[in-house]
Amino acid sequence: MRERKGLDPTDIRILSAVQRHGQLSKTKLAEIVNLSPTPCWARLARLRAAGYIRGYHADIALDRVLDATRVVVTVSLNSHRKSDFDRFETYIRSVDEIINCVATGGGLDYVMTVVTPSLATFQDVMEDLLAADLAIDRYMTYFATRLIKAEQPNLAKLAAYRKT
Repeated sequence: MRERKGLDPTDIRILSAVQRHGQLSKTKLAEIVNLSPTPCWARLARLRAAGYIRGYHADIALDRVLDATRVVVTVSLNSHRKSDFDRFETYIRSVDEIINCVATGGGLDYVMTVVTPSLATFQDVMEDLLAADLAIDRYMTYFATRLIKAEQPNLAKLAAYRKT
């Protein structure tokens, strides 16, 4: 794994800190990163402006708020033209219930996670997806019984694996 150009170890430490802790005060971030506050804050501003930080989010314990149906769905398209992928991906971005979607290589084209308040609502989402004429060849559903782990990758550890 290699770092993108323009990022040094201090930038990685800053990104790791905000990934793990969210928004921090200037003093706390500087303490975690081991840099004085003003240059640390300037680097953070540069990283934000360059688009390395997409936002700050709370990790809500959904199961403590309400009962929800979580389904993993694999999707294969009929054809593999760029326009088909673009149309499918544009549609997926517009569906709030689809919380995660990754394009894959191999036998499947996409793996999605869908969260709805009920199985009936999940079925409605899938029927809308099929009715949208998105060139879906087939899909398979896997009902999640428990969420075991859902985290962001450890940025500092990934960056440490630099190839020599």
